[in-house]
Amino acid sequence: MASTLRKIINDPVHGFITINDPLIFEIIKHPFYQRLRRIQQMAMAQLVYPGAVHTRLHHSLGAYHLMTIAIAELRDKGIEITVEEAQAAKAAILLHDIGHGPYSHALEKVLLKGVHHESMSLLIMNSLNESDNPILKGSLSLAIQIFTNQYHKKFLHQLISGQLDVDRLDYLSRDSFFTGVSEGVVGYERILKMLTVHNNELVVEEKGINSVEKFLVSRSLMYWQVYRHKTVVASENMLVKIIERAQYLFQYQNKEVATGGVLDYFLGKFDGQLASIDLKAFCDLDDTDILFAIKQWQHHADKVLSILCTRFLNRQIFKCFMQSNPIEAAQFALSSEQVKASFDIPESDLSYLCFKGETSNTMYRANEETIKILLKSGEIANISEIQNALINQSLSAPVKKFYICSLNDSSPKNH
Repeated sequence: MASTLRKIINDPVHGFITINDPLIFEIIKHPFYQRLRRIQQMAMAQLVYPGAVHTRLHHSLGAYHLMTIAIAELRDKGIEITVEEAQAAKAAILLHDIGHGPYSHALEKVLLKGVHHESMSLLIMNSLNESDNPILKGSLSLAIQIFTNQYHKKFLHQLISGQLDVDRLDYLSRDSFFTGVSEGVVGYERILKMLTVHNNELVVEEKGINSVEKFLVSRSLMYWQVYRHKTVVASENMLVKIIERAQYLFQYQNKEVATGGVLDYFLGKFDGQLASIDLKAFCDLDDTDILFAIKQWQHHADKVLSILCTRFLNRQIFKCFMQSNPIEAAQFALSSEQVKASFDIPESDLSYLCFKGETSNTMYRANEETIKILLKSGEIANISEIQNALINQSLSAPVKKFYICSLNDSSPKNH
């Protein structure tokens, strides 16, 4: 019997999104999912692009919408997808980012100490599937199989996690929209229409090659222009240094660093083992806990923590020098000396205010991820092997950049 439940969400990127499944309704209204309203999609990119304040909830709803379109298109081409499989794929994509912590990727490696957000997503999905909720209990088993690539229809997993997954199609379109960076605009509607299945794998019809190439180029341009913009790198590193300093102080029983909230668990009690994590504590944690703590810590007696927090709140962030060649020792030493001259702090604390790093991106990983093209002849070819294709060997090489982040006494003004 068809459900009478039906809701329409007006999304600024995709237009109207229809929700008409009791299971999807139950997921959306659950507190674990509603928490995504309080997790920013692009962390500190808003310091460069003021409109980039959309959340993980916005993105997951958008990805759900694209999954709905993709399933409809594949069915139209005769690909068998049952009602149960369609529901499970939609539930899986809706929950694919539920494991993100505060400020998304920016703090993932410091708050969770190496626990990947996808592992957290799976833990939360299992928790929902084993809950006492009569609608959720046992209803996510197939979604979990698809999410973990344990289901026999591999193409369903590829729609969630692959080179052309609906996750990437949504976040590129959404991030482009909210930042105003037109380089990220992708023809996701045409790409979805060009998808089909061959030998249980997702492939693209030959006439969709140009749209796929544009998608890959856009992803690369967005990486360097938005996600790894030097000011975004600087601000997200400053956020990391703040948490690392607070964890250091918490470790030495500095009572003033305690916030009295759920963040304290991740400052000192969590041992880094996923099996021992307090799931309720994690699902209570969001961006507001971090921002509240930073507002408190700007008045902390510890000079390093106070400097970092005060400047972070006022956008007086690290100066970031980014270049294509590795940072030379003399170059880094000069930056370190400048910081030492500006701030009266011990040598052991210098790494909080001056440090170096590197970041890299590859447009198309031909050896790891392959986008397969269904040629008009019926043969299958890798997109990088097709004559005159834009995506070739040279564009499969990684691009790496090196940077120095440092604080100086003149309140840096990055743009």
